[in-house]
Amino acid sequence: MKAAILVNGVPASGKSTVSRAVARRLGVPLMTLDTVKEPLFHHIGTGDREHNRKLGRASYEIIFAAIGEWPADATVVVDAWFGFQPPEVLEAHLATAGIGRTAELWCHAPGAALAERYLSRAATRSPGHPGADYVPELLALNARATPIGRGPCLHVDTTAPLETDAVMAWIARALAGG
Repeated sequence: MKAAILVNGVPASGKSTVSRAVARRLGVPLMTLDTVKEPLFHHIGTGDREHNRKLGRASYEIIFAAIGEWPADATVVVDAWFGFQPPEVLEAHLATAGIGRTAELWCHAPGAALAERYLSRAATRSPGHPGADYVPELLALNARATPIGRGPCLHVDTTAPLETDAVMAWIARALAGG
């Protein structure tokens, strides 16, 4: 049965830093929404916000379709803001991918930290992503965002140094069912 560590959080919450560290330590593949989405921007175009959302939904589906082709005992780290789709969409994708065990790392930070992070990278990101004018929406999203609530969940405050050993021990217990 495949296993996935779902690294979740709003944009700029520190998911990429956490997911890279976890995948590297586990020695498992990392699938990120932006890794799939960026080539789509390059080949299909960036467009408006609805176009961005459409490519986001396609990227989300592509990730799980690809994992579905992997060996039955594979473990993967998936980095995405899982709250942008209804929970039943994630459940369908997990089923398609053959993922039976999940553990969630909920990445979060105060709004001021998110705004600073988002603004610091806005000018260098692909124009397919929302620009600096997205910050008020991001802060509102952060105020209401919650973990997906599917299985074990570890809250990771990304304003503090990542306690990698503790996170790895928690993942081992969570995926073992303990």
